[in-house]
Amino acid sequence: MHEMSLAESIIQIAEDTARSNGGARVSVVLLEVGRLAGVELDALRFCFDAASRSSLADGATLVIEQPDGSAWCMPCSVSVPLANLGDPCPRCGSYQLQVTGGTELRVREVEIH
Repeated sequence: MHEMSLAESIIQIAEDTARSNGGARVSVVLLEVGRLAGVELDALRFCFDAASRSSLADGATLVIEQPDGSAWCMPCSVSVPLANLGDPCPRCGSYQLQVTGGTELRVREVEIH
């Protein structure tokens, strides 16, 4: 389950941020996880709760924002929304798409006390 390793990395980033800013506790972690990132959000939440025990993030709230997917359609020469990887262009039906958004996974904010 790669969500556990993701959760552990997120906690490490949060702890490093807290320590470098003189915080004793992490209260909120805000993540940006694109809809095309291939991350199971319920599993990530579960793993975050389990992995954060006995850490500076123990009891922290995990807030997840999910940017929509988008792609550049080569035949249309426009950016189009993309619900799932492997879907065709919603305008022309082409599969000649270059994903341009929705694959991100980043810690956007860490709230410390």
